[in-house]
Amino acid sequence: MPVLSAPIASGRLIVLIRVLEATGSAMTNRNRDIAAAWKYHTATNHTERSVHNNSHHMDFDNQPRPFKIYRDLEAVTLPSGLEPSGTLALDCLGSAPSHEHRAPTLLELAGLMHHAAGITKVREFPGGKMYFRAAACTGALYHIELYLVCGDMPGLSAGVYHFGPQDFALRRLREGDYRGLLVEAAGGEPSVAQAPAVLVLTSVFWRNAWKYQARAYRHSYWDSGTVLANLLSTGRGYKLPIKVVASFVDEPVNRLLDLDDRKEVALQLVPVGETPEQTIAPAPPVSSLGLEVEPYSRREVEYAAIAEAHAASSLDLPQEARELWGKPPSLVVYEPQGRLFPLSCPPAEELPQETIEDVILRRGSSRRFRRSPITFQQLSIMLDRAAHPVPADFLGDADATLNRLYLIANDVEDLPSGNYVYRRDLGALEQLEEGDFRDQAGRLDLGQELSADASVNVYSLTDLNAVLERYGNRGYRMAQMEASITAGRLYLAAYAQRLGATGLTFFDDEVTEFFSPHAEGKSVMFLLAVGRSGRRG
Repeated sequence: MPVLSAPIASGRLIVLIRVLEATGSAMTNRNRDIAAAWKYHTATNHTERSVHNNSHHMDFDNQPRPFKIYRDLEAVTLPSGLEPSGTLALDCLGSAPSHEHRAPTLLELAGLMHHAAGITKVREFPGGKMYFRAAACTGALYHIELYLVCGDMPGLSAGVYHFGPQDFALRRLREGDYRGLLVEAAGGEPSVAQAPAVLVLTSVFWRNAWKYQARAYRHSYWDSGTVLANLLSTGRGYKLPIKVVASFVDEPVNRLLDLDDRKEVALQLVPVGETPEQTIAPAPPVSSLGLEVEPYSRREVEYAAIAEAHAASSLDLPQEARELWGKPPSLVVYEPQGRLFPLSCPPAEELPQETIEDVILRRGSSRRFRRSPITFQQLSIMLDRAAHPVPADFLGDADATLNRLYLIANDVEDLPSGNYVYRRDLGALEQLEEGDFRDQAGRLDLGQELSADASVNVYSLTDLNAVLERYGNRGYRMAQMEASITAGRLYLAAYAQRLGATGLTFFDDEVTEFFSPHAEGKSVMFLLAVGRSGRRG
């Protein structure tokens, strides 16, 4: 099995990759040993025993800083006075991205980064400040970083940059146009090959593992997913072509960003803009920079399960990336067995009129719900806007998703309390069982009150066997990420309607059992609770 571990100049890397591709070795790669994904998933499942026996506690004297701070790089201040798109939030969710051939402006890139990962609120408390970001994050630990790789554009020279939300500035890691490396790593993926700029999302594992230990690898895709939901929605508001690329050779991308891949890794590429007439030249040689970064904590803990899961789902050859484009496994289509409740969406002119930027800046994560109903129309709008396929390389042009939505409806007007599955093919909720399941909802949410008090709980479940069979271990990343993008859209659709929402964790196997026999064989990827924020009445 070829593993590219030694420093290799960009040109030599391309030659070596092409030699390896010619041998056909891509079909015997580590990504296809799917026992690794199952091992990680099973080991990090929450059970009553695992939660009860876990003696881990948060050491607040060793809490990681929430920002990546380079010691010696000068700040390149981004333009202020971001211009609103004027596009309604609900028009940006789930709609097809623009196919307009144009490059983003620096002001638009600044807007994308701000509304995806920027600071939106600051709360002071005894002993410090809490900086809240544009996208939801587990534990408000904000371990997702943004980088920009671009060619020359007005106001910014070609280079590799890191986005610093703490001072709303870029810092240049490399000078020159390195987009060719990303094109090669992504197997020549067309949206990357035509993009004037590419955003790269990474995760600093320790900043989340400090609280969540090995489960932080799941959170890398949960929390990048909510960032991606904001990026896609804001890009749609700006009418920019934008897409998620999850299939790429990991090592050269990590090297380009000068990452220590034991601690921080690239998760997704997001090409922004489209200029088909451009020709991207091969990238200059990529050497190690050894940039100094301020320590996140006095001491860090590395979790072997995270490193193993990431290595097992990493790609070594561009051919492997190309093999993962499109052709998603099909969700089983069957005749409804339960009562159908068709979605009830109002005409466009009756939808809330708040812009996407205003909703993102106002969004939070509800800490309490009062037991008060939401309307079926509000739920219908959320599902209709959130459950569309994500513009992503692994889905291609297929009208398909990797996850199916299951719901526990506690208090929704004109919808009997009970559990449901969302039938996107029919535009309806199919009732699985009628009844009051508030207590069960709270139980599934590790015994917390939020799920019991919420008006509705929305779970994303996937047929992980089918996903791994199609995509290998990389499919684990994709399923987690897609579920979180959907949840991020649900978040925004809820807040656009002046509702509250919050992401929660769960007892994995108990969720599947609760929704079975319909959900038999599926694995839960995400849970979002929605309701009316406030204290219980």
